[in-house]
Amino acid sequence: MKLQSINPSTAEVVAEYEGTSSEEAGRIIERCHDAFLEWKQLGFADRAKPLREVARILRRSAGDFAFLMAREMGKLVSQGRQEVEKCAWACEYFAENAQGMLADEEERTDATKSYVTFQPLGVILAVMPWNFPFWQVFRFAAPALMAGNGVVVKHASNVPGCAQAIETLCQEAGFPKDLVRTVFVPSEEVDRLMEHALVRAVTLTGSSAAGRSVARKAGSLLKKAVLELGGSDPYIILEDAHLPSAVTTCVDARLINSGQSCIAAKRFVVVEPVREDFERLFVERMRAKKVGDPLREETEVGPLARHDLRESLHRQVTKSVEVGARLLLGGSVPEGNGAYYPPTVLTDVRKGMPAYEEELFGPVAAIIPARDERDAVRIANDSVYGLGAAVLTRDSVRGERIAARELESGACFVNAQVKSDPRLPFGGMKESGYGRELSRYGIKEFVNVKTVVVR
Repeated sequence: MKLQSINPSTAEVVAEYEGTSSEEAGRIIERCHDAFLEWKQLGFADRAKPLREVARILRRSAGDFAFLMAREMGKLVSQGRQEVEKCAWACEYFAENAQGMLADEEERTDATKSYVTFQPLGVILAVMPWNFPFWQVFRFAAPALMAGNGVVVKHASNVPGCAQAIETLCQEAGFPKDLVRTVFVPSEEVDRLMEHALVRAVTLTGSSAAGRSVARKAGSLLKKAVLELGGSDPYIILEDAHLPSAVTTCVDARLINSGQSCIAAKRFVVVEPVREDFERLFVERMRAKKVGDPLREETEVGPLARHDLRESLHRQVTKSVEVGARLLLGGSVPEGNGAYYPPTVLTDVRKGMPAYEEELFGPVAAIIPARDERDAVRIANDSVYGLGAAVLTRDSVRGERIAARELESGACFVNAQVKSDPRLPFGGMKESGYGRELSRYGIKEFVNVKTVVVR
């Protein structure tokens, strides 16, 4: 089996990679386990050294890695550089803070000594997506490695160059040769990888369907799983919002990574008193965005990562219009070889439409009318997803109440775009998955929480 790297801007094949056989994948897992047995014996200071070097290499080669992402999945080079910098930040953050996060915790009991200690599990299988091909890996790997684990990455099949680059830079940084490895296998082989006795846990970032599959398999094997799945993030725009700044936040949140992000804004729940003005300003800003070659600095919206993804998105748009949604902007497939789709705005989106019920993975915004605050919260929560959400209002106390107490999601932001941050836990609820990445909560997902009692 060969994996092809196809430029979504031109549909040209830019590279081919040899696949990994089942037998070789098994040997990679075994060698990763051997590396783990030595790695886990090191103190935190020694584990931190190669991770800090990873950060240095990432920054040194940020332009090259951004170019690679643009060629393989269409990410804007400007956003690619930002992604690489965020990876470097996460590496430095966990290199600095892991020891404190995983320090033994003493508990007073009737024993002479009793405490909780956190020990690594072993080889963690990471099934990663294409949309943030560097960040998704390091978001998981930086804390997992500092906790003492080994990492085997099964990356998305359309970003093999990024997968290989990550393995190479980890070796260059001084990690043991087999501690961070990549396997080039199709999705159908994930179950076989999970079945390997030396794979102790799995993390997946991907669709809800993929999450169900991995959850079923992990459950049957009694192996820990962390699942970061899809999202259809609602942004509530209340009647007291400052509309110009709210629209800027909403458009930027919708078009990050050309709309291909699980925490991109997707549903805009607007109360009726400001709906007409919001729609007018929103369409103006969406129309002004420059679509084009992701390698050009002035481009603001690039291609979708694959042509089949564009076809799926267009079907969601056309089916929503067929059953009553109004098209305010875009909604047509452009000519040419690239997998481009224009910034698109739908309004009068209602329950039962694809734009209401499903995740829109591309530059398409769904505006949903609401009567008032209470109705807006109801609509925001009326989703199978629960990853991120935001509230736009001049009253920060009101916004915080809604965010903290009323919205069903793993992260809620007030007057700001939903983003991940190494210092804060990241993950969702409902069909957006379970478990957490990042922060002190994420680093403890792949450790054995062990009780020690001495009498």
